Amino acid sequence: MEELPPKIPTGMQPDPKDVSFDLALALSSVVSVRTEIPDDAFTAGSLGTVRRGHGVVIAEGGLILTIGYLIIEAASIWMLDANGRAIPGDVVGYDQETGFGLIRALEPAGLTPLPIGQSGDLSVGEKVIFAGNGGRTQALKSRVVSIREFAGYWEYLLDQAIFTSPPHPFWGGGALIGADGTLLGIGSLFVQDSATPSEPLDGNMVVPIDILEPIIKDLMTSGRSQKPKRPWLGMFSAEATGQVLVAGMWDGGPAEAAGLEIGDLVMEVDGTPITGMADMLRHIWALGEAGVEVPLIIFRDRGIKEIRVPSASREDFYKTPRLH
Repeated sequence: MEELPPKIPTGMQPDPKDVSFDLALALSSVVSVRTEIPDDAFTAGSLGTVRRGHGVVIAEGGLILTIGYLIIEAASIWMLDANGRAIPGDVVGYDQETGFGLIRALEPAGLTPLPIGQSGDLSVGEKVIFAGNGGRTQALKSRVVSIREFAGYWEYLLDQAIFTSPPHPFWGGGALIGADGTLLGIGSLFVQDSATPSEPLDGNMVVPIDILEPIIKDLMTSGRSQKPKRPWLGMFSAEATGQVLVAGMWDGGPAEAAGLEIGDLVMEVDGTPITGMADMLRHIWALGEAGVEVPLIIFRDRGIKEIRVPSASREDFYKTPRLH
């Protein structure tokens, strides 16, 4: 029997009397998501072969928005609605750039969409609700503590990520619900620096809903954004005092094949000194589309070395999701 997520303490749950919308109806739009991934999938070792989180119904017909890492290379998808009904689903699309994933419920009867809001209208200090599947027992009164750039160690960058605190204990794919009862973002991570990069404060990083609109039609028609694919190195990075270290690499990825090593200090991209992880990523992506060669100057063993990495499209390494 699978372990249930911990309940939110009663005093931290939202009270229907304190909101201007139908809280129960809004929370009923959040479903649980469980996916199974083949053992030989590219992401199986890093993200696991069984993944659990949440999704949010955003349109009639059972269209569900979630965080993409739950559905990458999924061989099967099952969801539970607010009444505990098990519903099979298929992957509609996944976008590496934003981190969003779309699922279609194959038995959509009874699924109520949550209206999409405007995350750009959010302000620091604003009260919000971070909700998982399970009604009020999985809904948390929270607050926006910062809105800022976020660079992820897996070659991921958001210009305006939303950070909330206190953190939800089961955050992946959860709904960020605003004071007007609309969906403002999708939960992605637990972080310990939600207020500022240098100020310890446990919280969640949320992907803002505004970046969905430019890509949703592409995801629904072709399964992915039609924007040019960014060059991917298959490198995990760590940043400290503006310096970027190679912290790991995907097995069989471009960085490993080119000879990068864990502990290498990345100093330049194509002759330009870098000042941090976000700066490094922007310089790499500015070189062109996936497949472009990325010249890096690295510091290793007290010496300077140039390594030219033939980039790739990350999606080319993934298994195609299995559909019903």
